[in-house]
Amino acid sequence: MRMYDLIMKKRNDLTLSKEEIDYIISGYVAGDIPDYQMAAFLMAVYFRGMDKEETAAMTLAAAQSGDMVDLSSIEGVKVDKHSTGGVGDKTTLIVAPIVAACGCKVAKMSGRGLGHTGGTVDKLESIPNLRTAFSKEEFFDIVRKTGIAVVGQSGNLAPADKKLYALRDVTATVDNISLIAVSIMSKKLAAGSDCIVLDVKCGSGAFMKTLDDAIKLAEEMVDIGEHAGRKTLAVITDMDIPLGNNIGNSLEVIEAVEVLKNKGPKDLLEVSKELAANMLHLGLGKELKECFSMVEEALSSGKALDKLIEMVAAQGGDTEVIKNSEKFKKPKFSFELKSDRKGYISHMDTETIGIASSLLGAGRKTKEDSIDYSAGIKLIKKTGDYVNPSDLLCIMYADNEDLFAEAAKKFLSGLEFSDEKVNVGPLVLAKVSKQGVERY
Repeated sequence: MRMYDLIMKKRNDLTLSKEEIDYIISGYVAGDIPDYQMAAFLMAVYFRGMDKEETAAMTLAAAQSGDMVDLSSIEGVKVDKHSTGGVGDKTTLIVAPIVAACGCKVAKMSGRGLGHTGGTVDKLESIPNLRTAFSKEEFFDIVRKTGIAVVGQSGNLAPADKKLYALRDVTATVDNISLIAVSIMSKKLAAGSDCIVLDVKCGSGAFMKTLDDAIKLAEEMVDIGEHAGRKTLAVITDMDIPLGNNIGNSLEVIEAVEVLKNKGPKDLLEVSKELAANMLHLGLGKELKECFSMVEEALSSGKALDKLIEMVAAQGGDTEVIKNSEKFKKPKFSFELKSDRKGYISHMDTETIGIASSLLGAGRKTKEDSIDYSAGIKLIKKTGDYVNPSDLLCIMYADNEDLFAEAAKKFLSGLEFSDEKVNVGPLVLAKVSKQGVERY
């Protein structure tokens, strides 16, 4: 078997066998296939695409290129949730405790933020003393005792994806739906959960800008999960407006706690309930309506909040900041950004808003950058709201007041106004399962 022949085969729009794909992935990870040949192959895939069988085979090969986490020693059904990334998306901090409080196990590996999107691990590490790095034995032990642990990705998980993504990033082959699906699902399969709920974001703050593209990606990922024997479904949610009102690490933890108290912003509460109910639906096999009732009870009774406190304690964190958010570290400076015009906010470019938060120190440009956990933005007005000149749009927080000017300029560049009232669309746009696509 020669890589040259396989590149030509895909270039000529022919289908590769599982054995051929295994050869490509294993050879690339081992260093036997050079970057220039893999780059040529990725470009052929970009233009010719892959069918369902090829995509599934490539995902499994990437997943099996490193450690495959075996969660079978943890009793019960293990349910995972993955978001394709967004601004203000702190749903993991909400849905994981809800689902664990309702009887499923959540053994979750999460990532850090990069660019305009935040990472769950960074948010958790804004809690004083909380650890996100554990040995496999410690990780499993926490899940057995509490039913939940959210940790950073560790070990040799899907090394093929790390190499492939780095190459895709510099060869203009990132935005191919099959390759995106391979990247996401290889890590999810390697992480070992029985059931996977995918939160596929759609809109200006998401990678998939249109609903049709979001559905295509969701279909690919659901097919891969089911092909690998994991119960999988995808919920497509709106990311044309930041989710919730708080953007920034400790700010988002505070808002997540408010939702677990059955308070907080309605949009964040709605999306969190939808995701949690679907996770329970997959994990417990109950009707969705019953699962929504279970979610409501976990919130109203305080069991979900108690579960978050239990997880924070088990991971070494200071639970006092969860019980009283005033104990979080305060930023040194704040800045009230006011409107200089009147009208309805007709659109918020969510990616731009996320970048504004990063400019305050809440995000990082490279993986090596440090972040300010207390920095960020509290939104006062959002899409659909009417504003007058001098009305407060948001409050910015940072430890360096020199950062406010650039962040404010960036934030304002992401707003559009209209004299006419605008209708804000639904938050949950569609659901994709092995039964098919259901648009709302």
